Amino acid sequence: MSHVINVRTALTAVLLAALTAVLIGTVRKDGYFTDPAGLSWWYAAAWLLFGAAAWSVRKVPVRRAVLLILAGGVAVAATGLAAPPRTSTDSYRYAWDGRVQAAGISPYDHAPADTALAELRDPWLFPSGAACRGPDRARIATEGGGRHCTRLNRPKAHTIYPPVSQGYFLLVHELSPQGTRHKPLQVGGALLAMGVSGALLLVLRRRGDDLRGAAYWAWCPAVPVEAVNNAHADVLGALLAVAGLGVVVAHRAAGGALLGAAIAVKLLPAVVLPGALSGALGRPVRLRAAAAVLLPAAAVLALSYLPYVLASQQSVFGYLGDYVAEEGYDDAAAENRYAVLRLLLPDAWALPVVCVVMALTVWHVLRRGDPRRPWCGALLVTGAAFLLMTPGYSWYALLLVALVALDGRWEWLGVAVAGQAAYVTSRAFDDPHAVSATVAVAYGVAAAVTLGGWAARRGADRRTCAG
Repeated sequence: MSHVINVRTALTAVLLAALTAVLIGTVRKDGYFTDPAGLSWWYAAAWLLFGAAAWSVRKVPVRRAVLLILAGGVAVAATGLAAPPRTSTDSYRYAWDGRVQAAGISPYDHAPADTALAELRDPWLFPSGAACRGPDRARIATEGGGRHCTRLNRPKAHTIYPPVSQGYFLLVHELSPQGTRHKPLQVGGALLAMGVSGALLLVLRRRGDDLRGAAYWAWCPAVPVEAVNNAHADVLGALLAVAGLGVVVAHRAAGGALLGAAIAVKLLPAVVLPGALSGALGRPVRLRAAAAVLLPAAAVLALSYLPYVLASQQSVFGYLGDYVAEEGYDDAAAENRYAVLRLLLPDAWALPVVCVVMALTVWHVLRRGDPRRPWCGALLVTGAAFLLMTPGYSWYALLLVALVALDGRWEWLGVAVAGQAAYVTSRAFDDPHAVSATVAVAYGVAAAVTLGGWAARRGADRRTCAG
């Protein structure tokens, strides 16, 4: 028996080493604009190795598995530091917002292209001349004329990021040595990613669940790519959401406050609130318990916005309304939005069906959800929202990956794979119909895998989110 255990431990370690090597190659490959198909194959290899390692670790003794999860998590996260941001320029806006705040200016009051902030510009974020070549540079006008550009996307739009994110950007700016450019935000993302792994292990241990589930986050290829290399602030929201769901079981007010902070990072974590309220509308109705979660969450969200409201002359919601319209969430005929539903239904039906299905899903969690396992309902609502709305940005799935690690239903990871296919693989096609088909197929396969996993679990042990 000990020989078998040693073999399985060694196999898992070898798979982790291979995963780390492939992730370094993935991050270093600058193929988002020039070779998205080739980059997609690197992603595919990383996901296959991750799946094999996550399968292998299930037979490793828990103590050894935890050591592998922690050591492998550090190695996997570190791969994101191997190159500058490759597939997103969002972290450049983070750096800019931090710099603007350090100058005593509200980040919501001026767009980056506003000449009122010209004195804050530097050649890294605002290059000129020959440095403006490249598909990730946006041209901007300056008073002196000449060829000037910026690494920031949407330079004429006001920032969209909520106050806890803004506080994080300012903190990173203040702690960053001069001239370190993109690295501090990447290092911050790596530390936060490892913090999520630690929080997962703590919650799983406290609940008596299998600690090996933390590998679904610690080794997931989406983490080094999106949380570290692209330094997306979503990882901070995931950390606060995991902590909030872990705490809310025993301390509703504290859990609600943490969830409110998570929402103040990027708004998306609001989808986990129904999970935190699991069973609140069951028998008996638990309205006081629900209020004990919702009121602190709302208070933290409001209080985090208050200093910026007082300091800003413009709306603190910034580009949010335009972003929703740009992404087509208010238009059922928008390209790639509601892609799976539009394969089955007329375009005009898609948005109403999304609203009805989401309302029924939330109702089910509020009525039948298990308050002892709030992450189960949170994963159901979050995963359903992704499958119905088919978002095109792969970093949104960081929250879902963390919920999978809490709950253990690995089949939902297919949604994260679909997100990367929608964001990267679809770029390999010039035909808009081929792009839409790629998004629809990717999320359709993810939906089929999720339903297959649900059916298998229901037949095997009838495990559900119900209490």
